[in-house]
Amino acid sequence: MEIKNSVILITGAATRVGREVALALAEAGAHIAFTYFDPNEPWAETEAEIQALGVKCLAMQLDLREQDRVHQVIKRIVDQLGKIDVLVNNASAPWIKKPFMEITQSEWDGAMEVNLRGPFFCAQAIAPIMQAQGSGLIVNISDLSAFQVWPGFTHHACSRAGQISLTKYLATELAPEIRVNAIAPGTILLPPDPTPEKVQWAKEKSLVKDIGSPMDVVKLVKFLIDCDFVTGSVYFVDGGRSLV
Repeated sequence: MEIKNSVILITGAATRVGREVALALAEAGAHIAFTYFDPNEPWAETEAEIQALGVKCLAMQLDLREQDRVHQVIKRIVDQLGKIDVLVNNASAPWIKKPFMEITQSEWDGAMEVNLRGPFFCAQAIAPIMQAQGSGLIVNISDLSAFQVWPGFTHHACSRAGQISLTKYLATELAPEIRVNAIAPGTILLPPDPTPEKVQWAKEKSLVKDIGSPMDVVKLVKFLIDCDFVTGSVYFVDGGRSLV
């Protein structure tokens, strides 16, 4: 699939890694639709930066827990941009660290609804469009908690493990027209103003003794768009952290 002139939907792309993916794909000539959850996010600035690259951009507020709204957003994209070639399920529920015995139903549901149910219904809504086009790609952005045990993040990790399973089921059920893959980043971005101890800890957690960059995720997304013979795969972008 060619990136240039494709239409790519990225959820949760007003900030951080999603924003960098959107800007990089726009710079490569893709038309971008992206969603954001909080109106206070700098979505307008991201939209303006994308448009300044000479491509079309459509920014929309979306709560992934609202299935009807998912369909409205996707319809608007097709109405205004004509198609959807790629879906990047990037949005994530807030990271809430809690001991297992203290996790509330609301916290459990929040992780599942955004990290697992949201990508499921986005894919279900977009699949008929891609099938009618004869091709499409879905990329699920997960993380290493799906494969490692991180005490205090049971709800988050279970949602991510479900997302990995969903990737394989979608790849099987939506073939041959639609390819589905997942990316599991390691430490790509730390929270703002991390302490030197936190930076050193993150570096020591990888085999390459360094922290990744959003561009590492960007490069893999580009590869998955370009390589039509890859589906049902999970790619680690973690500097070897999954082996430590």
